[in-house]
Amino acid sequence: MADAMEHAAATERRSLWGSIKPYLEKESLAAFFLGISSGFPYAMIAATLTTRLAQDGIEKSTVTAFTLAFLVYNLKVFWAWIPDGVRLPILGRLGQRVSWMIVCGAFVAAAVVNLALADPKADIVWMATSAVLVGIAGATFDIVIDAYRIETLKPYQLGTGSGMSQYGWRIGSAGAGALALVVAARMGWSAAYIACAALVLPAVLTAIILGEPERRKVTIERRGVAEVWHSIAGPFAEFFQRKGALLVLLFILVHKIGDTLANLTFRLLFDDLAFSNDEIALYDVGVGFWAYLIGVFIGGVAYAKMGLKRSVLVALVLMAVSNLSFAALAAAGHSNIGMAGAIGFENIASGYGGVVVVAYFSALCDLRFTAAQYALISASASIVGRFLTGTTAGAMIENFGYVNFYLVTTVAAVPGIVLFWWMSRTGLVDASMGSAGEEEPVEKAFD
Repeated sequence: MADAMEHAAATERRSLWGSIKPYLEKESLAAFFLGISSGFPYAMIAATLTTRLAQDGIEKSTVTAFTLAFLVYNLKVFWAWIPDGVRLPILGRLGQRVSWMIVCGAFVAAAVVNLALADPKADIVWMATSAVLVGIAGATFDIVIDAYRIETLKPYQLGTGSGMSQYGWRIGSAGAGALALVVAARMGWSAAYIACAALVLPAVLTAIILGEPERRKVTIERRGVAEVWHSIAGPFAEFFQRKGALLVLLFILVHKIGDTLANLTFRLLFDDLAFSNDEIALYDVGVGFWAYLIGVFIGGVAYAKMGLKRSVLVALVLMAVSNLSFAALAAAGHSNIGMAGAIGFENIASGYGGVVVVAYFSALCDLRFTAAQYALISASASIVGRFLTGTTAGAMIENFGYVNFYLVTTVAAVPGIVLFWWMSRTGLVDASMGSAGEEEPVEKAFD
């Protein structure tokens, strides 16, 4: 009887309505609000800060040095164990995730207000320090938000939840940037940043309203040096003890090499093909934005309808083929239709792939160590791309030309496709899955 009910539920989820329905469920809506709060701290130290410093007359060389504030987002794996393993006094009674969400939200708000009050003309060093503090606060907030999202979503909601989170992130980052510009034009930059600090509330209120995630089954108390060390090493030890863990890590490292290389060069191609700024704005920004949103929606539906393995494999193929569209554009030359087609296809593939791959990475987490393991996975996924700099891509274009370069990036995507296909066929995808991807995770004691 139970098997029949489970089969019926699975069949319903694979129907068209069953694929769309998860977008309307409270867990997916919660992921949207979490995404809003996740996106805004990044915007505060990205284009918004660049505009502020430029308008204050700071030299360009000094402005570019502020990109160091982003570095902390890649280092969060080193302290991601803390929200998993450290119980907060007093607030901890609300639950591990809820209490840390409140504290990190307050940390982000305070860091943004501190950046608002800093004066780059009076003390540029303190301004830079303040920007780094926002980066640290935002990265820590992301750790808790990612963990809360993964632990709140049921396995079949991981795709739609990842999509809703990306929608929220886009709205949070773009909304914060727009709000800052509008307020700054009327009341100054300090008021603009203080106004944006309120964007911590969607995530904090979501956590307070929904409460501690039901899927967070294990509460772990940390006492003494040995237990603290176990909380640091435990997430890594658990992950690498799984069957096929090294192959999974290899896939995480290589799956976006081709896509990363190609994405670094699109604006160079557009410039060399003599596209005007208006054409770039219309097709790259306009068409690309809406195509990405469509791709995110398709990704969520496909994950629910096709399942994890097939949807991820399709995503890898689409992201590889999208590079071929730019090889075709480079061969065709200046073509508005060609540019619209290439940009549209690439962004749909990126939106689709971002959802299903993030859902897969989320499913790899053990619910005892969600924060630390997702930070490890997300950092590993971007580390290779960080080494593939624009200089490297530019040198390849000079040696091969654009057409051959995009063909090379397509070939570079093949190892990731083959590896994931082989892992699926041999059962390693299932064998290496974490409890976040299980329908009914088994409670495990912390040995």
